[in-house]
Amino acid sequence: MKLNEINDNDGALQSRKRVGRGIGSGKGKTGGRGVKGQKSRSGVAIKGYEGGQMPIYRRLPKRGFTNIFGTDYNIVSIGRVEQAVEAGKLDAKSPITADALKEAGVIRRIKDGVRLLADGDAKSKLTFDIAGASKAAIEKIEKAGGKVNLPTREEKADA
Repeated sequence: MKLNEINDNDGALQSRKRVGRGIGSGKGKTGGRGVKGQKSRSGVAIKGYEGGQMPIYRRLPKRGFTNIFGTDYNIVSIGRVEQAVEAGKLDAKSPITADALKEAGVIRRIKDGVRLLADGDAKSKLTFDIAGASKAAIEKIEKAGGKVNLPTREEKADA
């Protein structure tokens, strides 16, 4: 088999129907749009219109709200940090911050801070300077000889 002999299976690619190209094509004259009316014209989109009936988006009640003061953390597990340390992407001796995690490719973008969760095992002695951590994560890190530095209430209020 050569590259120039490769082709699709039969019927895998259908050619598009050219509408409005004469009565003999089967889709001529009105082009499958029916006759007259707003929907037969070009440039019309009646999305959500239900023929005068109250649309579903207005029949259903509004729910919830967006908290403008809410914080959105990057969630990182201990196991994922350990993977990066073992791969040599993170330095175990220097404190692990949001910037270090971004450089190592553990997180894609820095949000309102990093929160550490306890998934995985802590093998290295690591120091974290992050926004938050679960109790179980802090226990695991301290058990391995590491330390988790979290901001105090005053520091959070200043930020």
